[in-house]
Amino acid sequence: MSVVQFNFPTIIRFGAGAIDELPGFLLEQGTCRPLLVTDATIATLPFFTKILQQLESAGLIISVFHEIHKNPVKSDVYAGTNQYDLHACDAVIGLGGGAAIDVARAIVLRVFHRDDLFVYDDLIGGDVLVTGPVPIFVTVPTTAGTGSEVGRSAIIADDVTHQKKILFSPKLLAIRVFADPQLTVDLPPAITAATGMDALTHNMEAFLAKNYHPLCDGIALEGIRLIANALATAVNAPTLQSRSDMLLASMMGAIAFQKGLGVVHSLAHPMSALLDTHHGLANAVNLPYGLAFNASCVPEKFNRMAQVLPIEQKDAAGVIEWVQQLNQQIGIPAKLREVGVQENQLETLSQLALQDFAHPNNPQPVSLNDFRALYAAAF
Repeated sequence: MSVVQFNFPTIIRFGAGAIDELPGFLLEQGTCRPLLVTDATIATLPFFTKILQQLESAGLIISVFHEIHKNPVKSDVYAGTNQYDLHACDAVIGLGGGAAIDVARAIVLRVFHRDDLFVYDDLIGGDVLVTGPVPIFVTVPTTAGTGSEVGRSAIIADDVTHQKKILFSPKLLAIRVFADPQLTVDLPPAITAATGMDALTHNMEAFLAKNYHPLCDGIALEGIRLIANALATAVNAPTLQSRSDMLLASMMGAIAFQKGLGVVHSLAHPMSALLDTHHGLANAVNLPYGLAFNASCVPEKFNRMAQVLPIEQKDAAGVIEWVQQLNQQIGIPAKLREVGVQENQLETLSQLALQDFAHPNNPQPVSLNDFRALYAAAF
């Protein structure tokens, strides 16, 4: 397939071989000392070595920062900013999955905004304080899950309280995204499954969110359709086409969830913060239960989702059964206890879920008792 271009509004260079354009683009921007933010695993992989060699062969002086947590925390951002300063960097490349790109985006914010990082938390109106310049920022996704590469926000947790904060500003959009599905081909099946279900959750929750945004609704439905046709293949017998469709659907989910998310993310976020559960895996296990919670509230939306799924029963029950079967098909556990959650942790998780930022956009209000009941059902 050839490389094509999308604007939403970030310019997205999409297709096999898109990554080869990265060195030339950076040189065109006048940068010469980028900070490349990734995670410790990616930093050891052959494709990363090749990208690094391409950048250095073009005359760029690269500083690599990969000391980040699986679920990023404030101290990761501060350490990365210190490295940016130490090496006199003049741009940031976010390369990896959601964790790496979120940390990269938060570093982009912090370079010229040195108040306490959480002063800029969008949930307390901190976005209005993002008034200074930001360095050149480009993103390179290597997973098909969060879609963070096209986002305007970073989710960073407090090191002590584990509460997640949202750092948001249109200034934090990457000026160019290099989305090359070849970089996702070697993802192991378990990561492909978890990140793919993360993308599905984003699209489904965005479509169900109570805010009015028909543009996002249309994007979310097409994302759901792509995932329905591609995810099982991408996990069990990957092809470049299935990887490409998942990478597109992941970006579509991130574009769509500017409309909002919902109860499933509020169930998943505390698991990542408190137990270090992979975010996509936490979403995947909780998704059938969150969908069931919303089914009676917006049945017409479930009917619409059912129309783009390969199922005969075109209603909420059919949608939920399909999600359960997909989880089973790609090796996702059915219960929280199978991913390390202990029964004595359910109350703490419920309290954290109630404080989470996602559920206010859920189509149905969610109380503390609702969270308790949902965790109990999923356990």
